[in-house]
Amino acid sequence: MKLILATRKSPLALTQAEMVAARLREKISGAQCELLKVVTTGDKQAEWSLSKEGGKGLFTAELEQALLRGEADAAVHSCKDLPGENTPGLAVAGFLPREVTHDVLVLRAGVKSPATIATSSPRRQQQIAKLFPSAKFTEIRGNVDTRLKKIAAGDADATVLAAAGMKRLGITSWPGVVFRPLAFAESVPAVGQGAIAVQCRAGEEAKFAPALDAATARCVNLERAFQAALGGGCQIAFGAHATTDTLHFFHEKTGIRTLPLAASDFANPAATAARLLKQLGFHA
Repeated sequence: MKLILATRKSPLALTQAEMVAARLREKISGAQCELLKVVTTGDKQAEWSLSKEGGKGLFTAELEQALLRGEADAAVHSCKDLPGENTPGLAVAGFLPREVTHDVLVLRAGVKSPATIATSSPRRQQQIAKLFPSAKFTEIRGNVDTRLKKIAAGDADATVLAAAGMKRLGITSWPGVVFRPLAFAESVPAVGQGAIAVQCRAGEEAKFAPALDAATARCVNLERAFQAALGGGCQIAFGAHATTDTLHFFHEKTGIRTLPLAASDFANPAATAARLLKQLGFHA
């Protein structure tokens, strides 16, 4: 069975697509995979502010169009780039086993308290502002290595990156910068952070099911239910991260909150999200 996987062209995206291809070949007998490398609007418009120009769909729309046109059998996404609502005709088949999920503060060497922090994410800006109240925020774009080079060169004192991306790229250190992992009490991750999503045409999910991870889906589907309920894109400061027994939640209206989760809470993600959001003071 030949499977064409649509992916962005960035080094991290290609690494993640190769991981999906390897998993499909391992778990599905006879699977052969090819990559369809697509340039998205977000990649082309490197100077755009993501929070002002439409956010998440900038990195997913072209991949989804390739699926809908039948040019690809699946699209590979960083799950945190996916909007909460599925595009009509498409479905998230599932996820690879999740990588580490926390954020990492990247500080220029010698800087203890950054005066300028480069991140375009409202979620990160509002949480990091609690750690460094006097810091000013600037935008930053580019691949992981580009961002690390910019901090080392002094474009800003610090930035924030997902640990999962750096781990997949094999980056454990970088000249001129220091990595400081952030606890969930300091920075609640984005919905789906650390998970690679496999998207397909609606009705074709079963084709990919043998290669996908149920434990990851259990937690990420609950996180995505909060995203769907809140209509969360890049424009609002919001994060949600579920573990087997705890929900770490951040919203610009509530700050960081920690709520217990029972096993039964994962059975109906939409109902759980509605109940907990009401508990947190959100009203439908």
